[in-house]
This record gives sequence, C-alpha cells and structure tokens, in this order.
Amino acid sequence: MARPPEVLKSVPLFSGLSQRELKRLARDFSERDIKPGTSVMREGEMSGISFFVIVEGTASVTLDGGQVRQLGPGDHFGELALVSKRARSATVTADGPMRCLGMRAWDFRKFAKEHPDVIWKLLEYVVGVLEDERSGRTRARS
Repeated sequence: MARPPEVLKSVPLFSGLSQRELKRLARDFSERDIKPGTSVMREGEMSGISFFVIVEGTASVTLDGGQVRQLGPGDHFGELALVSKRARSATVTADGPMRCLGMRAWDFRKFAKEHPDVIWKLLEYVVGVLEDERSGRTRARS
C-alpha cells in the first residue's frame, strides 16, 4: 500500500502542499478497512463528518437510488462535510473490500487554518459543484 503522504498528494485539495505539509496532514488521517456492501455514508443522513480517500478497492456513488459514479484508488469523497454540517448528499457503498484514509472535519479545520491554500482549493471545488448543478451536470459529492 502507498504511504499516506503519497496518497494525499493525488487529491486535488492537497496537491499543492509540500512534502513536509503532506506528512503533517497525514498524521490527522486514520486507515479504515471497509467490508463489501458497507455504506460509508448515506444520502440524507448525518452520517459523520469525515472526508475519505480511497487507497484500495472501489465504491459506488448513488443519488436518489441511481448510480452516478464509481470511485477507485486516489478518489475522494465527503469533502462537503468538511465545511457543512448538512446531511450527506449521496450514498457511497463499498463494492468489495476497500481501504480508505479518513479525516474528521475538526482535524481538517485545524490544518486548513494553518494552510489557507487548502481552503481556497476547497472553495474552488464547491464552486465547481454549484456550476455543475446550474448546468444540469451531476458531480458525485457527499
């Protein structure tokens, strides 16, 4: 398995961080093994306030009961929960055995205060979500 700093470097929110910053950020992530068929988060529920990066395995993202996207290694989900205390906007279910890195929102907030460029990238992502919704495209988010 790739080490957490290398995995995090592939996440657009963190791609501009130095190796030192990535190592610091990686300390706030924990590994989670997820069993096949487990819904890590469910649409419409307040199912935790964590952000995840898939290290191994795949997951299906469903919206209103229909699959909208499949995620794999290097993909992330739950980023909107880092800034919002709203219910999850999609369901993410492990297709098979899956290993993720997870970070709680309060750990992210502490890190983001020290690294405002991460906040800017998250803001750009959220604006992209809004633009997609206005144009009728569906972007998997949670």
